[in-house]
Amino acid sequence: MLKELKAFIMRGNLLDLAVAVIIAGAFGAVVTSFTNDIIMPPLGMLLGGVDFSDLALTLKAAELGPDGAVTAEAVQLRYGMFIQTVIDFLIIATVIFMVVKAYNHAQESFKKKEEEAPAAPAGPTTEQLLAEIRDLLSKR
Repeated sequence: MLKELKAFIMRGNLLDLAVAVIIAGAFGAVVTSFTNDIIMPPLGMLLGGVDFSDLALTLKAAELGPDGAVTAEAVQLRYGMFIQTVIDFLIIATVIFMVVKAYNHAQESFKKKEEEAPAAPAGPTTEQLLAEIRDLLSKR
């Protein structure tokens, strides 16, 4: 069983998948930072200074105790965070679309080059070889 596990782990596909997951996690962090720090501030400024992460609809206000401490948190629908997450998704989907499109284009170019490669010259047929052997034998 240990040998099978080792063989499974050492397969190229599993290693490729592990690398892809790690890179995807890092890419997600980059996209989140890009969205939060580059896209959202100007977008919020264009919309009148709105910070999307603060947009929420309060369903129930926070309850405060006699000493002013929060005894029950507010219940909110944080639609601003949802908008921000949708923008993250759209950026990731766009980048993945462009990568897949470039990959498909490269694959098509590779296939065209293979098709355009000149075919190897056809060798003599079996009948031609037999005829040559017959002719050589008849000359003896």
